[in-house]
Order: sequence, then C-alpha cells, then structure tokens
Amino acid sequence: MAFLPPVDRPPAQPSPPAAAQSEAPGRPTVLGLHGRQWMVVAVVVAGCYLAATAVALVGAWTTLNRPPTNAELQRAAGAEVARRWQAWPAQRIFPERLPYRVRAGRSEFASRQGISSATECDTAVDEEIAAVLRRHGCRAVLRATYADQLEGVVVTVGVVAFDDAWRADRALRELPAPLPDRSRGVRPALRAAAFPGTAAARFTDGARQDRSSDRGGPYVVLTTSGHADGRPAAAVAKDRPGAPFALAPQLGRHIAKALSTQALPDCSSREWRC
Repeated sequence: MAFLPPVDRPPAQPSPPAAAQSEAPGRPTVLGLHGRQWMVVAVVVAGCYLAATAVALVGAWTTLNRPPTNAELQRAAGAEVARRWQAWPAQRIFPERLPYRVRAGRSEFASRQGISSATECDTAVDEEIAAVLRRHGCRAVLRATYADQLEGVVVTVGVVAFDDAWRADRALRELPAPLPDRSRGVRPALRAAAFPGTAAARFTDGARQDRSSDRGGPYVVLTTSGHADGRPAAAVAKDRPGAPFALAPQLGRHIAKALSTQALPDCSSREWRC
C-alpha cells in the first residue's frame, strides 16, 4: 500500500468570543447598551423630567391662584396686627381725641397733648417694669400724653409692643405691684411724658398719682396719670380711689382695642402678607 505525503494546511484560527461575534463593526457598547438604546433612555429620562416640571408648575400655579384658606387668613390678620406699631402712623395709634365717661354717665373727650419720639423699652418705664418687659422680648414702647376735657388731669399712655399675644399676656401678669411711696409718686409705673406749652407741660414722674394696665393682642397698654399743675403725690391730702383719674384706664382700653382688633384681610393690598 502506498502512502500519500501530508498536505500543508494553515493552522486553525480560534473562534471569537460570543459577545464580539454579535457586535456590528464600528458600534462600540457602553455598560452593555448600544448607542441607539442610550438614545431611547435619554428620551425617556427627558420626558420624565419635563412631566415632573409640568406637574410642579401646575401645582405652583394652583397654589398662587386659589383663594386663601381660613387658617391662612387668620395668620395674615394676626401678622398685620403685630406690625401695627411700626406700620401705623403715630397719629393713628394715638388719636387726637379719645372719649371717656365721667361719674355722672355723660361722655367727655380727652385731647392729645403730644407724642414722644423716644421708643426705648428701658427708658419709658421704671426699672422694675423694664426688667419684666425685657424678659418677654419688648420691641418698643410708644407714648403719648392726653388731658381731660377740663385740662385738670393729664394721662400718659404707653403702648408696649411684643412679638405675639402670648408674650404680652405673660408680661402683663408679671408686672410688679405699685410701691407705697407717695414721696416719689406712684411707682414703678410708666414714665410721664411732658410737652412744653401744653396742659401737660408740668407733668413729671414725681407728679404721678395713679397707674393702670391693659392688654390687646400683642400689646400691653400702660397709663400713668396725675394733676396738670404738676403737684407731687405727697401734696395730695388723701387718696380718692377712682377719681379724678378714672379716665386713664378708659383711654388705655380704647387704644388697646383699636390696635388689636383684626381687620378682614385684603390680599390684593400691599399692606397684607397673605
């Protein structure tokens, strides 16, 4: 039997990996995704983002254009009241005339003698009261002085502003009682505010003979009163409870009520923050 010589053949090439076999030439993959697949992902993500943005814009538009809730109106009304000591003109806080009733039941009017430009909490009251006001966050003390219709009695009214009604109420409850020292006038109390050339020109701290306190919302209203001739408390022969200084708490109550009465919010006005 004859033997045929072997035939030279090229060596067998190894088979390429399966992943490489499935790739199209010139289209590399990233993280297992083809370029076309990444385009689909990008379109989906962009669509989700635009949808979320549209929902947010619709929600914002709805919030801005819906009528305010009762709770929001209450908050706006309370915030407006708390800003009145800054936002209102002094002449609105302290009207030119205030009514009061005398013992016979008839009405008379007290006239404003002047408005103090000083608003510091520490200097508008005696130190014993100032310590209480500081402890509860006093913002300012506004003062004005009135004279009764006969100009025989004068009353300094002080509006003490706090951040909220709770602080004002705590301060009112902690006010110290008046000391029995007639040689220096009633104290501790609101300090008298005198105005030259008026019926209150001689009203000094030594002439203070009575005091009162009240509250309206975030405001404590203090009064101190005495005779227009400036006579010291020690010169008064005897106490006369309720007279002639009964008008003082009435004036304070009028001012406290006007400052604390909430108005119906007008969200279209720049004065309101609804």
